[in-house]
Formats: sequence, C-alpha cells, structure tokens
Amino acid sequence: MMRILVCAGGTGGGIYPALAAATELQALGVAKDDILWIGTKGEMEETLVTRAGLRLETIAGGPIVGVSVATRARNAVKLARGYREASRHISHFRPDVMFMTGGYVAAPVALAARRRGVPIVIYLPDVEPGSSIRLAIPMARRIACTTEGSREFVPEDKMVVTGYPVRPDIRAAGSLSKAEALGRFDLTPERPTLFVFGGSRGARNINRALMGVLPELLHEAQVIHISGTLTWPEVEANAAKLPARLRACYRPFPYLHEDMGAAFRAADLVLARAGASMLGECPAFGLPSILVPLAFAWRYQKVNADYLTERGAAVQLTDETLAESLLPAVQELLFNPERLAHMAAAARALDRPDAAADLARVILAETHPPQQVNPSLTHKEASC
Repeated sequence: MMRILVCAGGTGGGIYPALAAATELQALGVAKDDILWIGTKGEMEETLVTRAGLRLETIAGGPIVGVSVATRARNAVKLARGYREASRHISHFRPDVMFMTGGYVAAPVALAARRRGVPIVIYLPDVEPGSSIRLAIPMARRIACTTEGSREFVPEDKMVVTGYPVRPDIRAAGSLSKAEALGRFDLTPERPTLFVFGGSRGARNINRALMGVLPELLHEAQVIHISGTLTWPEVEANAAKLPARLRACYRPFPYLHEDMGAAFRAADLVLARAGASMLGECPAFGLPSILVPLAFAWRYQKVNADYLTERGAAVQLTDETLAESLLPAVQELLFNPERLAHMAAAARALDRPDAAADLARVILAETHPPQQVNPSLTHKEASC
C-alpha cells in the first residue's frame, strides 16, 4: 500500500495535470482511497476533485502575491492556520510522498510535509515557476517540468522533463473524426472553426473583443466560445441579439466538461490566454493558437506564450490592442491554410502523449521506500 498526498490549487493549469497524474497513479496500482488531495475552500478544486471521486480536505489560505498590503496580512494569517491544518491531515494520513503543482495552498502543505520527512515531488506546469513552487524547490527531491524551457529556473540534478499531462478524457477526443467532433456542436465541416476560451471564470477582455467582431467573423467562420462563468450573462445576452443566420454558426457556453476534448478536435484555431494548459492541450491536437497573455499573471503567461511562439506554434496579441487586432489576426490565420498547416505541425511536434504516465512514475519513484513500478522513463533519460 502506498499513500499519495496531492496539493494542487488555484487555476486549472495546475489542477488538471494533477488530476491526470492521479488517474495514472490508480492505473499503476494506487487505490483511490490512498490519494488525499488538500486544497482551499471555495476554489476550483472543490468541484473538480470531487467530480473525479477523490478525497478532498480543505485548509485556510489566500494569495500573498499581487494583492494589497492589507489582504496580504490577512492571508498570511490564513496560511499560518492552513499550515497547522495541513500538519494534522499529514499526521493522520501518513503519506509516502507529497505531489504538488503550485497554487498558494501548496506552500503551507509543503512546509508541513517537509517537517515530517515526507518526500516532495513538484510538477511545474508553466515554463517559469510561481512563488509557491519557488519556495518548495529547495525542499523537493524531484521536479517534473512541462518543457525544457524550465532549465534556467530548476536545478539540473532535480529536473525531469515529462511534458504536460493532458487529461485522459480530453486526449481521448483525438480519436474522433473532425466531422464527429463538429457534430457534437451541430456545426459543419464546410466552414473553418475558431475555439475561444479564457479559463473557468473567463477572460473579460477576450470575451468582449470577440463579441465586438462576431457579426463580421460569423459571415465566414463558426465559433465555439467558452466564456467562463463571470461574463456568461453578458455573452448570453449578446448571443440572443445576433441574427438567426449568424447565431446558427455560434456555440457559446459558460463552461464545458465532457465535451472539452471534442471542442479541441473540432477547432482549426484556438484563441485563449497563455495558461499552462496551452503547453499541452494545443500540442495534443496539433492546434495553432492566438495567445493573449494575462498582463497581471506574474510573468508566467508571457513566458508560456513566448515558448510556443518561438517554436512556430502560436502568435501573440495583447489586451491593450485586442479590440483592433483580433479580427485581422484571426482572418490572417483561419483563411491561410498553408500557414495554419505549418503552425499545426509545429504544435504537434511539442506533444508528449505519455506525459501523465511518465509523471506518475516519477512520483512513485520518490516514495519512501521507493515503489517498484519499472518506469519506462528514468531520471537520466528524461533529463536529456
């Protein structure tokens, strides 16, 4: 029997790869009851982890980076309380290894695990680590990374490149034909398809810029649009005002669960923020992307976007110019098959289809005592 403590909070870019790793851990023999996830009350993990059928415990916490001094002080108190709560959970659960992907909740949990001698494995979803991962790097035994671009931030002797663990339900949609995927949304193969999303809560600037050009864009293309929950009422009201002939080519949703993979498979081009998931999900489907890094998201979204852009898989726009630049950028790519094909090939070349399984093996290899899993990916091989 081996017990795995998982700590992944904040955005889906950290939660989803942890869920993918948890699925692979179960495939390698870890019982579902032997996985404990620690998160924060009121955050995404409350919904996503329970949907996956995993045990979730929540502790106090809050961000201390990018917030006001007063908020930072209040959240520091919460994090101190969260450390005590995490310590109790670790004492009762007695994990063989802690696996973390970031989020402010990870810092107190990592400190509590280190104090009790629990080995720590980090997965770095973004190219550049955020504050909680930076804090935990000296405590970690192994740091699995999405790309080799993280080498300047991670000690060489701890680093292993696994790729981004795309969720099995999303990757499974790759077996659909393009027509089947489009059929899930009652769309036609006769038009190019743009897939737009900005995370679970949404990206207000992207949503509003898209709504501003929808009438012109829908004359030639079709759009699958995940608005996020915060701006859904605005998006829904705007959709209702579209003429029927244009509305027939537009599929807005506040959020997608089961059909997210089908949306990727149906698309010819993606418009999104530059969160960590873009490093894995677009390559998994060989999809070109237009990325709009969130200006206030530390530096990590810009670094992610630069990584994909420098490799020919994406182009970048900014929030400041999005309203004017969005339509010409989409048209330049969506109606240029040759350029789109080159970008698609560049994206596909970045895919690591075994990332979730490789990450699960890295986690198991660091348990105490080490578990015998016959990993196909050794540390030396993975670091090359």
